[in-house]
Amino acid sequence: MKRLFFAFIILLQFSNPLLAQSTVERPKLVVGMVLDQMRWDYLYRYFDRYADKGGFKRLLKEGNSCENTLIPYTPSVTACGHSVVYTGSAPSITGITGNAWWDRDNNRTMYCTEDKNVSTVGSSSAQGKMSPKNLLVTTVTDELRLATNFKSKVVGIAIKDRGAILPAGHSANAAYWYDNSVGKWISSTYYMQTLPTWAIDFNNRNLTDSYYEKG
Repeated sequence: MKRLFFAFIILLQFSNPLLAQSTVERPKLVVGMVLDQMRWDYLYRYFDRYADKGGFKRLLKEGNSCENTLIPYTPSVTACGHSVVYTGSAPSITGITGNAWWDRDNNRTMYCTEDKNVSTVGSSSAQGKMSPKNLLVTTVTDELRLATNFKSKVVGIAIKDRGAILPAGHSANAAYWYDNSVGKWISSTYYMQTLPTWAIDFNNRNLTDSYYEKG
C-alpha cells in the first residue's frame, strides 16, 4: 500500500503542468522605449506611414498591443510619466511629483533627479550631478536585477537625464544622457568613475558639430 501511495505521488508531480513544464526560455535582450506624447492610437492612425520592415509595424504584427492600459495620474510631465510607466505607481507614491518641485525642507526648487553628492562623468559641467535618489520605489528594471541575482544588466540611455535615470532604476549598471553644454554623452559617479571606451570614442567623433555644419 505504501509503494502504491508513493507511486501515486510521483505520478501527480509529473502530471502537474506547473511542475513538469520545461524551463521557459528567457529573452537575451529587452528594450523599453518611451516616446513622449505618442498616444497608442497613433500606431494605427499613422500606420501607412511607418516603414514596412521592422519598427512599429513589426511590433504590431509580431507582438502584443495592450491598448486599454491606464494609470491615471497628474501632472502629465515627462518625469512623472517615466516613473509611473516603470514602477506602476502614482507620483504620490514614487516621490517623483514633477520635473521639479518645491522642497519645503530646504526652501528651494528640487529637480527630479538632482543629487549634489555625486559628480559628472564625461564633462566638467554640473549636468551629471544626477541619480535616482529621489525615486522612492523600485522599478521593473530593479526587480529584474533582483530576480536574476544581479546577473542581468540594465542600462538607461536618453537625451535628457531623467529619461535615462528614472526608467533604469536604482540598481542600473549605467545610465547615459546628453550634456548639451558641451555636446557630449555623460553619466555620473553614481554609476561609474569613468566613461567606458566605446562612449569616449563616440564622443570623440564630434557628431554634433558635423550635424550643425550640415544645417
